[in-house]
Amino acid sequence: MSPGRVAPEQLGADLLNESKQPRKPISRAQIERVVSRAAGGVGLIFALQTYPAMLGQLDSLKPGLGVALSVAIFGGLGVATIATLVKKYVRVTSGVFAGVYLVALIGWPAMLNTPEGTLEGKPWLWYLCTVATGFAAVSFSKWWAMIYTFLAPIVYGIVRVLPAGGGADPMLGALDAVYAIMLGLVILIIITMLRQATAGVDIAQTNALSTYSAAVRQHATEVERVQVDSLVHDSVLAALLSAAAAGTPKAAELAATMAEDAIARLNEAGSLPATDDSLVLFSTLKDRIRAFADRFDEPIEFIDCEAERLTLPAHAGEALYAASAQAIVNSIQHAAVPGDPVTRSVRMNSNLLGGCVIEIADSGVGFDPATVPSERLGLRISIRERVAKAGGVVQVSSGPGRGTSILIEWPLGERGGRA
Repeated sequence: MSPGRVAPEQLGADLLNESKQPRKPISRAQIERVVSRAAGGVGLIFALQTYPAMLGQLDSLKPGLGVALSVAIFGGLGVATIATLVKKYVRVTSGVFAGVYLVALIGWPAMLNTPEGTLEGKPWLWYLCTVATGFAAVSFSKWWAMIYTFLAPIVYGIVRVLPAGGGADPMLGALDAVYAIMLGLVILIIITMLRQATAGVDIAQTNALSTYSAAVRQHATEVERVQVDSLVHDSVLAALLSAAAAGTPKAAELAATMAEDAIARLNEAGSLPATDDSLVLFSTLKDRIRAFADRFDEPIEFIDCEAERLTLPAHAGEALYAASAQAIVNSIQHAAVPGDPVTRSVRMNSNLLGGCVIEIADSGVGFDPATVPSERLGLRISIRERVAKAGGVVQVSSGPGRGTSILIEWPLGERGGRA
């Protein structure tokens, strides 16, 4: 494949690969960020409310252990909150905090340093129980988060009825545990529902991207097919057929001219990608068409107007040139019959749409466009489809004994619907 062309199978391939398994689903990433930051914000508020209670019970814990516990809990909470802001290591830091909190609950009775190992009031860890279950929901999978949501409050309820937890009535300890479990489940359900909803959005997005990438590849394949069909018919096949049918010096000269043009077209193939957004002057396009027609012996009258400022996209100019050249070749090859002179003309003007009109006409034998076999690619592929791909339209007016007119209009105008 020549430089400048993009293989059809490559177009949209990256998009399809991403859509098969998105590494960073947009909706899921957004909801994870919102949930984690909400957990961090609520945790910071609860930490500020817990701080006075922590200071009040600091002397009730063994020397050094109280400070270490406070640093571990508040430090872990602070690191997890910062992670939600910088969007890095959120799951890791959240999981570490949830784990440290559970270990602190289990080890609380061993850290107490009071007469008879009793504590007045609730352990200050109670105020962070909901925060810990929230961070567990952020960090762990659904089922592990559910286990933690039950386990942490149950451990607290057990500690609460022990002397080290204030020696509360078992019913009160059970109520505290149930209350914490209910809050944790509500948080877990909300987070799970949000994740499932966004997962559905991401799946729909993935399917849309897959459909789009398939359409891109199909379109690219069709464009490539038209380009190859046009190039083969316009240049190679036409030159070969002309050479095979050349029975006179004039026909041989025509075949040689077409062969030279075919070689030039093959050398230039792919040098102008369809996405090229450069511009060419309409006057340059007219000069190219005139130069192509001058290579033949048959007289062709040129009728054009001054349109020095008119420009066209490069790919459109190339399509109009190729279609015009094919129409001229068709007229020279098929319009004349021995003994009957044929007049030919090429009219090139600007139009009211800021584009151009090119008409190749002759007074030859004509034909019925409706009876052209489908295997004849000149009119359908080389002219009609090529111009249509560039955003234009072709109108064919012909009939047996009435000559032929090929009207190429770019861009597509109101009359395009009748083409």
